[in-house]
Amino acid sequence: MAKILRLLVISGALVAALLLLTSGPGTRFGLWEYGAGFLMMRIAFFVGLGAALLAVLLLVIPKTRAMGVVSLVVTLVLGFGTAYLPWSGVQKVRSLPYIHDISTDTTNPPVFVAVLPLRLDAPNPPEYPGEDVASQQREAYPDIKTLALAMPSDQVFERALAVAEGMGWKIVAREPSDGRIEATETTFWFGFKDDVVIRIAGTADGTRLDVRSKSRVGMSDVGANAERIRNFLQAWQ
Repeated sequence: MAKILRLLVISGALVAALLLLTSGPGTRFGLWEYGAGFLMMRIAFFVGLGAALLAVLLLVIPKTRAMGVVSLVVTLVLGFGTAYLPWSGVQKVRSLPYIHDISTDTTNPPVFVAVLPLRLDAPNPPEYPGEDVASQQREAYPDIKTLALAMPSDQVFERALAVAEGMGWKIVAREPSDGRIEATETTFWFGFKDDVVIRIAGTADGTRLDVRSKSRVGMSDVGANAERIRNFLQAWQ
């Protein structure tokens, strides 16, 4: 009985790890919908945590501990490690506002044009949600602001395009006459498509550069869009 229980605990930790490791890539490559991927992560959390707690119990009991300390310790580490990753993700989601549309200009955000056909089936509409989202963004990401530059607009456009390409974004449109660059980035784990629009506008003192990033699916972006804009602005420096 003790051997069977130990085998079940080890198997549980392995199954949990497998669920976690395949949840994202399977979604990315279209094997299942992202909802199924999230469910797999949820199951991985509970199974991994359960396996780890049972491993602790078996380590405490002398008879079962004598049957394989190393394997139980590995199970303990694997189970807790597997459970920790989705748990930490949930904590991050809870610490951030449930928004998925971030812009350096929340009063007059850049608009999407060229990516609109790509978003036809997207649950999240391309329009900016309004002041409710803007106020949450200002509180959570006060550093996301318009970039004022003492450079001619044409130079800003070329540099912005180079930075976007250097970050690996897929350029959808480049319109120097409109001062607009549109691009799409695919997230690493789940393969979510997020769209970006860069607006370059001349001012009396130089050029104003704004960036907007919006997810196609999901209520919360877990800070991904804000981080994307930050990375762009930092790369500009």
